[in-house]
Amino acid sequence: MNRLNSTYFREQGTNLVLFSFPIMFLASLGCLYLHFQKKSCPKSNLIGRRSWLDSWNRPLIVMNPLGIVSAMELMFATMFVVLLGWSLANYLHVSFGHLHMHKASEKIWEAKFRSVWLRLGYIGNITWAFLFFPVTRGSSILQLVGLTSESSVKYHIWLGHLSMVLFTAHSVGFIIYWAITDQMALVWEWSRTYVSNVAGEIAFILALVMWVTSIPRIRRKMFELFFYAHQTYILYLFFYIIHVGVAYFCLILPGIFLFLIDRYLRFLQSRTNVRLIAARLLPCDTLELNFSKIAGLDYNPTSILFVNVPSISKLQWHPFTVTSNANTEPDTLSILIKCQGSWSRKLYQHLSASPIDRLQVSVEGPYGPTSSHFLRYDNLVLISGGSGITPFISIIRELTFQRARQEQQPDKKHKLPTNVLLVCAFKNSSDLAMLDILLPISSNTTSPSYLSEINLQIQAYITRETEQPLENTKKPLETIWFKPHPSDAPISAPLGPDSWLWLCAIISSSFIMFLVFLGILTRYHIYPKERIQKLRFVFLWQKKENDKKEGMKVQNLEVDEVGGEIESVAHRSILETMEVHFGRRPDLKSILMESNKKGSETGVLVSGPRKMRHQVAKICSSSKLANNLHMEAMSFNW
Repeated sequence: MNRLNSTYFREQGTNLVLFSFPIMFLASLGCLYLHFQKKSCPKSNLIGRRSWLDSWNRPLIVMNPLGIVSAMELMFATMFVVLLGWSLANYLHVSFGHLHMHKASEKIWEAKFRSVWLRLGYIGNITWAFLFFPVTRGSSILQLVGLTSESSVKYHIWLGHLSMVLFTAHSVGFIIYWAITDQMALVWEWSRTYVSNVAGEIAFILALVMWVTSIPRIRRKMFELFFYAHQTYILYLFFYIIHVGVAYFCLILPGIFLFLIDRYLRFLQSRTNVRLIAARLLPCDTLELNFSKIAGLDYNPTSILFVNVPSISKLQWHPFTVTSNANTEPDTLSILIKCQGSWSRKLYQHLSASPIDRLQVSVEGPYGPTSSHFLRYDNLVLISGGSGITPFISIIRELTFQRARQEQQPDKKHKLPTNVLLVCAFKNSSDLAMLDILLPISSNTTSPSYLSEINLQIQAYITRETEQPLENTKKPLETIWFKPHPSDAPISAPLGPDSWLWLCAIISSSFIMFLVFLGILTRYHIYPKERIQKLRFVFLWQKKENDKKEGMKVQNLEVDEVGGEIESVAHRSILETMEVHFGRRPDLKSILMESNKKGSETGVLVSGPRKMRHQVAKICSSSKLANNLHMEAMSFNW
């Protein structure tokens, strides 16, 4: 170990080699793997296959506050807790064998008391080593294990609560120790050669603010307070480094390093105003935004796009599910926004109040899975509540495209779901308007024949109305077309079509530069120059190349204002397959049991309120249904 502590890295050399380098190498290698997988495998082959791991992904525990926990998640959570317990026991065993007395009159039990709270801080460092991985949206590591940042948010929440419990015990324990040993003056100590207690206290206060504002009730009612409080993580990291030193910071470096790279790339993408083609105002206080995108931007169904509208709020970013399909709509990207909060209502009112020629919008993303895993099942049951139907719009569009593709290329056939059941629950009948945009306007891939071949059935439930309202009470759909603006650009990937390859280069080069700067800082005590300029150069160069390829066609884009698109043949076909039930909720147990009778592998995807997700999870985890039903919950409210 002493050989790793070189002249240039000193005591942090061991931590860099053992903890930082392997993760950075894995992230770079993962980027290369994803790049060559994308190049070598057509999108139709990235469907995913059933394996013995499917049984481990079934719901095992359904309870608050954990939510839905699969057997795989429970196994890894248990392993992580065992790791923390073993680390604490090992730390205490070593420290009790070599007790360090901080003053001559200190008793043995006091030294052991101090050692316990100190080692709890060490254990807190382990939780922080994993804290940033789930919220790194463009992470190659998450993609390698089949996760997305949205599905991993709950792991960030679990780790955040656990780390705060440990750090709170660490902080309170030391205050008690100083009080019983008459050393309260150490509370104000700012040592330049040892641990800075004041820096640790400031970091703890900042973390406490983030923790309190992340309580679900506070986060949902005062989201802006939660959002702004979480931005203090930068100050927290600054005082954290001062408190623990660079050597211990290297223990948690990889997650933070990869997160900061991802955050900077998102910042660069968000500085560009994107081209908004049109907005459709649905009669159910819902709006659809249609953006222009470059043809080379590819994404899978259920992807997420983060949207910022400066005229509504310059700081607020909100995630929305992409409803369009990259195959059938190569030049456009659409999202559906339900007016449920103050931000979305202000946007709806802003668009409906008076006609406008342009709306300034910035985006980040889209982010999503690397494969269309839902296509591997024999049957699909899609269960939604309210605006939870949005991810299923992109799924149904993908199914129709794949079916049309098989008809056009019979030699490239692969298995697709033969039966698709969409069960959607709405509060009011006006919400049925969201089904009007279930398919894109394309005569090639959405003809009734393809709809019949995927055997799409729609069961809609209206919970607050007992009968069909009069037709003339329905508000008309309104479409707003926006004029092109020279400063607007189509949505594009931050690093171009070869984004994974460029990300590998950025991770590798920036980490090498970090090591060089850290070595110089350690050896000569000088500060390094800014290293993110190269990262910025790569982004701007790729953006320039994208603009050349597109020929800045956004400025010359002709808008085809076609009226009456909702009444197309495809949409009338959808209405023919839909059965509407008034005054009741869906009997999910009966529906799933009926699907299970078919005896084939059935994918159950649920998106909606927590109560609905938990109900479906409990049904699918029952012993009678667990063999054939494979459930996946989609949650966008944490």
